[in-house]
Amino acid sequence: MDELMKDHDTKLIPLLNRTLDRLPDSILRPSYDRKALTPGIVHVGLGNFHRAHQAWYLHRLMQKGRALDWAIIGASVRHEDTAQRARLVAQDCLTTLIELDPSGTSAEVMGSLIGYLPIEDGHGALICQMSDPAIRIVSLTVTEGGYFLDPATKRFDPNHPDIQHDAANLNKPRTAFGAIVAALEARRAAGIGPFACQSCDNLPGNGTILREVVEGLARMADPALGAWVAQSVSFPNSMVDCIVPATGRKELDLSKRLGVADLAPVTHENFRQWVIEDDFCAGRPAWEDVGATLSDRVHDYEAMKLRILNGGHQIIAAPAELLGLETISDAMANTMIKSFLRKVALAEIAPHVPPLPGMTPAQYIDLIDQRFSNPAIHDTVRRVAFNGSSRHTGAVVPVIRDALSNGSDIEGLALSQALWAFMCLGRREDGSTIKPNDPAWDQLTRAASRTLSDPHEWLGQRQFYGTIGENARFADAFAAAHGALKTIGLEATLRSYLAK
Repeated sequence: MDELMKDHDTKLIPLLNRTLDRLPDSILRPSYDRKALTPGIVHVGLGNFHRAHQAWYLHRLMQKGRALDWAIIGASVRHEDTAQRARLVAQDCLTTLIELDPSGTSAEVMGSLIGYLPIEDGHGALICQMSDPAIRIVSLTVTEGGYFLDPATKRFDPNHPDIQHDAANLNKPRTAFGAIVAALEARRAAGIGPFACQSCDNLPGNGTILREVVEGLARMADPALGAWVAQSVSFPNSMVDCIVPATGRKELDLSKRLGVADLAPVTHENFRQWVIEDDFCAGRPAWEDVGATLSDRVHDYEAMKLRILNGGHQIIAAPAELLGLETISDAMANTMIKSFLRKVALAEIAPHVPPLPGMTPAQYIDLIDQRFSNPAIHDTVRRVAFNGSSRHTGAVVPVIRDALSNGSDIEGLALSQALWAFMCLGRREDGSTIKPNDPAWDQLTRAASRTLSDPHEWLGQRQFYGTIGENARFADAFAAAHGALKTIGLEATLRSYLAK
């Protein structure tokens, strides 16, 4: 089987329902009877983030003896997740959550996930499970790039071949959204009410985007079905936040040091935030009783998080990658990169972020500084830099548009885009190679190469920048930043910017 499943130390306690009472006393474990749990949620995209975030909130409710009929059934539409499914099923879908904080490490076993559906062509098991009237929420973490959006407009692209296929073949869809529409059609035909569709991805207006995709695909398949979806299904917007590194050898070794043979442990920071629009057509767990915020200001919360945290990640990832730094905390230990982030965030991002109850943009920047600098979190620069073509356009480019519209400062934002362009050349400052790290890597590399002779080439990628490249003020600032990087190098360019 998978290499990680072969890695077993007989001295460790295997993570199973029957061994929970044998775990070290220092590890918290479910106090509820997992055999008594019944499903209420299907979650598509069972990665580390979901298990450290949404599943954790539900687990905390269950620890209070509540929401026992809201357990999660996991699912995936990607065959690449087959090994991960095998790992989780082998340990009764339990996960050790390891909190990493400079003051110390703590752990608990999360048990709100009770099953993981088979991954198969046509997604029959997934459609069947979602058709069950017991399922009242279908939630997703399929990444920012998984919603079949046009890169430039960030709107649903009905012409994608997979979407076209699903519209004509709902009985055997390729995508998660095709499976959702197929299940909604089955429920409508059976006279069963709909479930709520809940995106938990880092997208502005994630519920609105999910509505566009699901309703749009439903209308393509059957206009009457599309009308029923529009009238009956709810798509609450939400903002999610917790830094959750990928699991590798270091994380597996950490779970062993805790005495647990966990095949899929998850590490996370000592911070979580979940802001949810209260719009659920079939009910919901009382997440607000375990720390979630129910609010009609989700867009303001997500603006602060997406622009400062997610945008900040992209701002520091490119220079960190160019300097060969391994982790985000390594990047923050570099005085120039840390100062670059703070200056851009305070001077050029914060003016376009609304204050929230108990949190100004400046206070949030201080919080992000602290979180990014946590040396206990082994969050790699490569993970953060992955899919910059989606993450820059989702978190940084909207700020650029607002700054240009308002006539405010854009020099640091322009430098951040020039640094991204240099990163996409695939060479570090020391001459070593940056491996492909974006679905559009070949396209980005070609554009970055052309930009060396004509700086307008980079901003000419309208699928990412729209008409921003036609703005003379930004184009000139980008050209100046790119020229400085080309002639005097990264460190001298950063010093020059910071000295102004």
